[in-house]
Amino acid sequence: MLHDMKPEDIVGDFQEVTLALYGGLSRKILYTDIETPYPDGKLIVSTTDKEGVITHVNQSFIEMSGFGEEELIGAPHSILRHPDMPPAAFKDLWDTVNTGVKWQGFVKNLRKDGGYYWVKATVIPNVREGEVVGYTSVRRKPSRTKVEECIKLYPTLF
Repeated sequence: MLHDMKPEDIVGDFQEVTLALYGGLSRKILYTDIETPYPDGKLIVSTTDKEGVITHVNQSFIEMSGFGEEELIGAPHSILRHPDMPPAAFKDLWDTVNTGVKWQGFVKNLRKDGGYYWVKATVIPNVREGEVVGYTSVRRKPSRTKVEECIKLYPTLF
């Protein structure tokens, strides 16, 4: 289940926007300019079903996102969608993985507290008997150079 964000969960001054998400969903987002640095040596791992609903998360995912495991399991992966991310990036992701091909890219993720963190994401289709049944996403620390490139590029893609 995907809920609107609540002001009491947010740390610092925030902006508000309603995002249109994959699958016809929308969500009120409250976000700040506070970045949480990606820790060295950690991998964030999650698994979703074919519709992008989270079925598994690791401890690094829980720590970086600020959500509890019970809030993540059963939620659409778009719970992490930051308003600075261009819809074209997610269209490319879905168009790629739905054909059974791996996708890689740089993503600015939203935290429960309204802050954000950058990741280098690899999304791998889980194929059983020739059919995509879900996805595994592995995120690692991105280079700051790539993050800076994305900060300049992404606003041009809206």
